[in-house]
Amino acid sequence: MRFRAWLLEGLSDQAKQYQGPHAEAPVQEKGQRWWRVMCLTGLDYFSTLGYQPGIAALAAGLLSPVATLVLVAVTLFGALPVYRRVAHESPHGEGSIAMLERLLSFWQGKLFVLALLGFAVTDFMITITLSAADATAHLVENPHLHSALSGKQVTITLLLVALLGAVFLKGFSEAIGLAVVLVGIYLALNVVVVVNGIWHVLKAPALVTDWSSALTAEHGNVIAMIGVSLIVFPKLALGLSGFETGVAVMPHIEGDPEDTEERPVGRIRGARKLLTTAALIMSAFLITTSFITTVLIPKAAFETGGPANGRALAYLAHQNLGSTFGSIYDLSTIAILWFAGASAMAGMLNLLPRYLPRYGMAPHWARAVRPMVIVLTLIAFLVTWIFNASVDAQGGAYATGVLVLITSAAIAVTIAAHKAGQRRGTIGFAVIAAVFVYTTAVNISERPDGVKIGACFIAGIMLVSFLSRIMRAFELRVTDVVLDETAERFVRDYIHRPIRLIANEPHHRDLADYQEKKREIQAHHDIPADADLVFVEVIVRDPSEFESVLTVHGEVLYGRYRLLSLESASVPNALAALMLTIRDRTGQLPHIYFKWTEGSPFAHLLGFFLFGQGEVAPVTREVLREAEPDRSQRPRVHVG
Repeated sequence: MRFRAWLLEGLSDQAKQYQGPHAEAPVQEKGQRWWRVMCLTGLDYFSTLGYQPGIAALAAGLLSPVATLVLVAVTLFGALPVYRRVAHESPHGEGSIAMLERLLSFWQGKLFVLALLGFAVTDFMITITLSAADATAHLVENPHLHSALSGKQVTITLLLVALLGAVFLKGFSEAIGLAVVLVGIYLALNVVVVVNGIWHVLKAPALVTDWSSALTAEHGNVIAMIGVSLIVFPKLALGLSGFETGVAVMPHIEGDPEDTEERPVGRIRGARKLLTTAALIMSAFLITTSFITTVLIPKAAFETGGPANGRALAYLAHQNLGSTFGSIYDLSTIAILWFAGASAMAGMLNLLPRYLPRYGMAPHWARAVRPMVIVLTLIAFLVTWIFNASVDAQGGAYATGVLVLITSAAIAVTIAAHKAGQRRGTIGFAVIAAVFVYTTAVNISERPDGVKIGACFIAGIMLVSFLSRIMRAFELRVTDVVLDETAERFVRDYIHRPIRLIANEPHHRDLADYQEKKREIQAHHDIPADADLVFVEVIVRDPSEFESVLTVHGEVLYGRYRLLSLESASVPNALAALMLTIRDRTGQLPHIYFKWTEGSPFAHLLGFFLFGQGEVAPVTREVLREAEPDRSQRPRVHVG
């Protein structure tokens, strides 16, 4: 029991039992300063310096600094404005997925969100496995350890992933504290490498002259250079990887004392500072590192198997600052690459529980941190094993996940600006969206394996989601029951006598319909003619929703018939929740009366799963049976 309590610590389980009027508010996690949370997302963002200069050199060659300037321009004038708007529109960490979800309803909205979640999981999960694999590569390629560790890449990567999971099982505050230390040390060491590299360039100006001459001879004029840079830009897109995680970890940012859940102004301001500061820091490093690595490192060293392949800055650290400093730099790079998965893990722990349990597409324990950490770590083990801990094999999937999410964010903010009547903003964001659509399309055409891997994650999420939805179909699924004044008065009238409810389908509400329904129920169940009966009707708004608040309105029809009108996502679950509420408030067991429905049982079951209706009577009883195991306390269901 102690282990179970530890494992499920912090679980907010609302679907098994509705929240009564005296329910306690959940304890809110104390936020962190924005710069500390920036270090968490910076693990993913800043750690790309471990391989980004090498990727740029391979993709663009001598043009690498110019192509990196294009990347920086897209970062500062494209991705940054988009995500600053996303932070404002979706301040609870759901990101652009929540913005797009609000545009669609019913099942198409749920399926669209599941597809985007598939790409988000692709991005975050590959961040964990690719970064751990690259950390292993730096470890294995260290000249002092190469002979001892060669051939053990998969084992080492699995160990690094397991250690990452262990940190999150310990607690999230420990993850942020470690992130601050790792990012601080790593950036400081990179400043040393960059300053030393610039000093070497200044000391030998012929290096710049030779590079400039070779660049001009290869590409001609500036316009041609920019054109080629735009073509190769999609291959450098990993340098944009930190924005989605920056928004995903927003709930951990400390807000102002006067912040509310509806208007967390302080949190939004902190998130914007986080995004802007991280983008400026990364842009400065991208420009300087691409320049010094292109000028100082021979082209052959970047090729596969070369000493600078995937570790250009580490190569310069060893070459220019000695073996001791180079090994310290390797150790720092290994540490931040290993822990880069922390920002991805934090993003998934914030994102997935916000959608899947609410859709009924994940078990209750998916709301708890530790079980999710265990599941995600096991998936990371599987991905590492499938790709044999290869950085190159996972690069396409990583870039695809990053670009799809950024593209969806750009489209979402374009729509938001249009709806707000901001013409200039709409045009600006539309241009940015077009850039990312182009980038994503080029990346997919050149590396289709990324879409294939993303499709596997989407298929997995879809399968697990619908199996979970089926298994959880008979839960109460009501987070709260709200009765208006008239409904409250109806319920109070039955404190000293049992209430009899007639389940009725809300159609035309003709007087004759109610008269006939009451007469049939009384005849089939031997209810006295003068018995006081209350009609209950459920209006289904969006049956694709799983959990919902049950609103109950009371009214008197034709001066004689009491009616309780309910709005919910499912008829049986709504009726069960209403009956339990009446029982708890009156102390009396309510009775509800149904008529059997004609038709195929399979069609009724399918109708219940998809549209919240179907054969209501037996499903209502099953929901009550799961919600109340004690038969003596269970409301009565009658069918005739």
